[in-house]
Amino acid sequence: MKLPHHPSTTIFSFIFILLLASSISSQTCQRSCGKLPLKFPFGSGLGCGDPRFHQYVSCSQDNLMFTMHTGSYPVTNIDYTNKVMYISDPSMSTCSCTQPSKGFGLDWDAPFSFQDDNIFALLDCTTSSSPIFQSNTLYTDKNNNSKVSLCDNEGTSICSFLYSCRAISTINLPISTCCVYTPVDLGPAFDMDLQKLQCSSYSGFYSFNERQSDPNSWKYGIALKYKFSVNNEYPNSCANCERSTGICGYYSGGAYSSFLCNCPNGINTTNDCYFGANYNYGSRLSSWQIGTWLFYCLACLLISVC
Repeated sequence: MKLPHHPSTTIFSFIFILLLASSISSQTCQRSCGKLPLKFPFGSGLGCGDPRFHQYVSCSQDNLMFTMHTGSYPVTNIDYTNKVMYISDPSMSTCSCTQPSKGFGLDWDAPFSFQDDNIFALLDCTTSSSPIFQSNTLYTDKNNNSKVSLCDNEGTSICSFLYSCRAISTINLPISTCCVYTPVDLGPAFDMDLQKLQCSSYSGFYSFNERQSDPNSWKYGIALKYKFSVNNEYPNSCANCERSTGICGYYSGGAYSSFLCNCPNGINTTNDCYFGANYNYGSRLSSWQIGTWLFYCLACLLISVC
């Protein structure tokens, strides 16, 4: 006796297989974003890495991006040993290009701070009214003029080297103008508002590359230190996970995020990928479960078609 054919059964079976397949391929954390390797605390998407960093560092179309209230910036490199991330600002002026910029800032509650090697140089500032040249009785220059309160006078040589660049030399400024911004951390607000400072652009670099007198060789960009705990010690749970070829992640389904280790076979565990811990069955099916479900679904689909 031949079973009656029900078109709705075929449709539901087909939809179920598609939904199952999509759930299988959407929960794996990636080990890299483009050419940059990804390690804790950074992740390739939701549920990967440290949840406190997800809103600031994300992978979009194989490009790792750093986002603050002042904009989004490409991540050029990450030094995981020293916990330093390097970014570039497309609106920043360099020795080869001068362009207007709105400045740069860090969110006050972000787990990042400026590395000590950062140097910011303000360009094309209004010397008559810019706040960086406002009077300050606590400081006087060699001509006994009370000026230059937010600008480092000892950085004159750096300014001179910058002005030797063809692109920057087009700015109508005297070489003797102080340009190195003194608050390395950009003040208590961690913000460099060029509009308030009455400057049209800025340049930033974190290394002279052993050639201080050659601004073409400087490493332009911004170096940021990151911190993922009070003592900034690498979490043992994450270290164990990575030693077992897993990727550190988290479960964000409730009010609080809990640690998960994302394993190569797709299973999330609460410890490592040596299968000595509890599984989080709700987040991912095992390979044999996936095969079994697909087999039964395919069998049902074939029966309904016959």
